[in-house]
Amino acid sequence: MLLPKKVKYRRPQKGKGSLKGNAHRGTDVVFGSYGLKALETEWINSRQIEACRIAITRRMKREGKLWIRIFPAKPITKKPAEVRMGKGKGSPEYWAAVVKPGRILFEIEGVPIDVAKEALRLAANKLPIKTKFVVRRDI
Repeated sequence: MLLPKKVKYRRPQKGKGSLKGNAHRGTDVVFGSYGLKALETEWINSRQIEACRIAITRRMKREGKLWIRIFPAKPITKKPAEVRMGKGKGSPEYWAAVVKPGRILFEIEGVPIDVAKEALRLAANKLPIKTKFVVRRDI
């Protein structure tokens, strides 16, 4: 699973303001020929990204190439169940990537369009947001 090697702060504030608006970067298919674009705002955790990666590579039968364009760099903390208020912040539970509408999540290349469409459809089923299949402009 994906997680950062080192972070500046172990338990930062969540910052719900980071979920507002559309994506400014990573909105075009750059590396591959086909991509999966997010249409909603959400935190995508590292387990969901890994499930998508496995679904795509299995459908492509390890042909072609896959790029993961998001990285879970945000630690999300939780306190255990039935714990009283106070006593500090909870420990990091999982890592998440902040995804805004317009962001390209995955890109693939080296497979026919029908295989690419099916592989990215399988990946989209693993995600908690609506997505869209996109093709690079110059193709």
